[in-house]
Amino acid sequence: MIVLGLDTCLASCSVAVLDGERVLASDREVMARGHQERLAPMARAVMAAAGLAFDRLDRIAVTVGPGSFTGLRVGIAFAKGLALALDRPTVGIGTLEALACEAEGLVFAAIDARRGQFYLQGFEAGRALMAPEALTAEVAAARLAALSRGRPFTLVGSGAGLLAEAAPQARVVSAEGADARRVARLALTRQPAPLRPLYLRAPDAKLPA
Repeated sequence: MIVLGLDTCLASCSVAVLDGERVLASDREVMARGHQERLAPMARAVMAAAGLAFDRLDRIAVTVGPGSFTGLRVGIAFAKGLALALDRPTVGIGTLEALACEAEGLVFAAIDARRGQFYLQGFEAGRALMAPEALTAEVAAARLAALSRGRPFTLVGSGAGLLAEAAPQARVVSAEGADARRVARLALTRQPAPLRPLYLRAPDAKLPA
């Protein structure tokens, strides 16, 4: 199965194409903004490097959040448009789950959501221990303590370093965004479904009164 993986939810743009577990080509750039301009050219370049036309794809996978409102919409819109043009199924992958794939064992994916909050989700041996949540630093630290029960664990993501101050037993893995190679691998075992963004809080921007 040939899968195109995409991630634009955070501070990077990542694209990969896999044939089963085998990575055919991938690319990734760290960027705070500009995902909309880079995603399509990056996808074309990755497919060219893999020696494939887009119609060879069997499915398209993309991170659906949590993340920046603009970034996740860019990835989802691109995946939907490509899927419609090619008549191919889509698979949405949670950003926190994709981040957690950077480590094994007991892992907590943590994204710095600003305004004193973190997006947090825990996994052990690939199984989710909690639903993704938006938590204050204090509540997040308490959740880490309760679920780890004193065991060592890995913190992955842009919020990992900040939360590690309350968890000295944690190993920190910094990540500006999800790796599209892991997004594509997760999609291999999922049932295709319509893409829906995962929002854990309301947008910062407000409509004028």
